[in-house]
Amino acid sequence: MVQAMVSYGIRQEEIATALGISTVTLRKHFRRELDVGETLANAAVANALFKAATGGGPQKVTAQIFWLKTRAKWKEPPREVSGPNGAPITTATIDLKRLSDEQLKALEAIFGDLAGGSGGHDGGAPGGEGEAGA
Repeated sequence: MVQAMVSYGIRQEEIATALGISTVTLRKHFRRELDVGETLANAAVANALFKAATGGGPQKVTAQIFWLKTRAKWKEPPREVSGPNGAPITTATIDLKRLSDEQLKALEAIFGDLAGGSGGHDGGAPGGEGEAGA
């Protein structure tokens, strides 16, 4: 039981409390279990990962990638996200209220109906207010 609790990552103080003994008594009588619990748990997980990586099933590729990154020291190449020539990416805020109906329709043609139902699909104006006096 102590070895299982260690393998689950439970701290020695908590194990001692659960058993109703002091940490000194726990270490004195369960030294081997405390020493090997984590290692045996890691070995069991590594075995399952190895079987997943070398076997079949949907976890195969994920397990292979994880194994290679952690055991074979593979890593993904660094990706730098930047603007032209390494400059910072520039952003702009556009006040859509200042655009003409023609400009708004052109944007909607490019990006689709991003406003979730506002625009020409429900009979209203691009801002969703509808046309006055219609």
